[in-house]
Amino acid sequence: MDQLLQSRHKGKRHNVPMHILLWGIIFILPSFFMDSERIFNWLSFMRSLPEMLGFMLVFYFNYFLLINKLLYKGKLKEFIFYNLLLIVVTAFLMHYGRGLIETLIPELRPRRRFMRQGANNIHLLFIVRNSTSLFLMTGLSVALKMTVRWFEVDNERKELAKAKSEAELQNLKNQINPHFLLNTLNNIYALIEFDPPKAQQAVMDLSKMLRHLLYENNQTFVPLRQEATFMRNYIELMRIRLPENVKLTTNFSYSESGNTLISPLIFISLIENAFKHGISGEKPSLIDISLIEHPEGKVEFISKNSYFPKSESDKSGSGIGLELVKKKLELLYPDSYQWDTTIEGEFYITILLIDTKRKNDTQLLDRG
Repeated sequence: MDQLLQSRHKGKRHNVPMHILLWGIIFILPSFFMDSERIFNWLSFMRSLPEMLGFMLVFYFNYFLLINKLLYKGKLKEFIFYNLLLIVVTAFLMHYGRGLIETLIPELRPRRRFMRQGANNIHLLFIVRNSTSLFLMTGLSVALKMTVRWFEVDNERKELAKAKSEAELQNLKNQINPHFLLNTLNNIYALIEFDPPKAQQAVMDLSKMLRHLLYENNQTFVPLRQEATFMRNYIELMRIRLPENVKLTTNFSYSESGNTLISPLIFISLIENAFKHGISGEKPSLIDISLIEHPEGKVEFISKNSYFPKSESDKSGSGIGLELVKKKLELLYPDSYQWDTTIEGEFYITILLIDTKRKNDTQLLDRG
């Protein structure tokens, strides 16, 4: 909501130069071409001053009052009536205001040959001309107001969409963290039964990961090296309870001094899934996890594990983490990721490629 209000105030500030440019084009610029011997003709400017004030009166009376109070509320008849009344009154004020200016400044009085013509016809001509111009100013005011309103509504729509995405992302974080902690605590609980010393070490490793969850996970993006350290700690925590028939290999290849950013916990559910479905208590099992940073900001996660599908009675919570990862990818990396899963023989393979550079470029374009 605060961002929406700031966007509205910012839009209003941006309207000021547009209004200055508008009146400069309407009134100031023509004066430079009326007298080729002078850069600016003050007599011409003073002669047009009543018309200028009349135009501005009709324009802003519509812009700030009539359009908001009547036209936007569907009161078209009232809008037309008050505009007709405003235009007639303003046209007479402009005409007699010009007469007052000519009285105060004798140089502006018309020549005698024009004075000999019928005064009534001249007055009527000025009033008709002014009325026509005022109708045009009314239309210009409506057009500009509608254009500004369209941009404001469009900006508000974008801000609301952004706020909705941020709220959904925060909701996903709130769901992923308890889901991750629940699985980790279950692993430690199982470890306590057959190896208490290792369970104590597991608690220490868990405390390090909790520090990551409580402090670093609050950010939308974290350095890739930081997330890789968290992933390593989690894998080592899982390694403690692995039986001897499970072969676990890892390959982490990334720049320790790079500035690649990644969403926190984006890969952890994929690792959990590999441990959950890739271990058998009887058969030889394999889990191979790779994290590779490619040039130009592309990050590739590859998980290969033995495929031991769970029975229907052992699927509690299965798939929740993967569904959350999918939603998170759609919110943070739309059109910037590729996620493929395949089953090749006895192995289940997951490949997730994220183009972090393309994501950052898209954000810059959206801001611009």
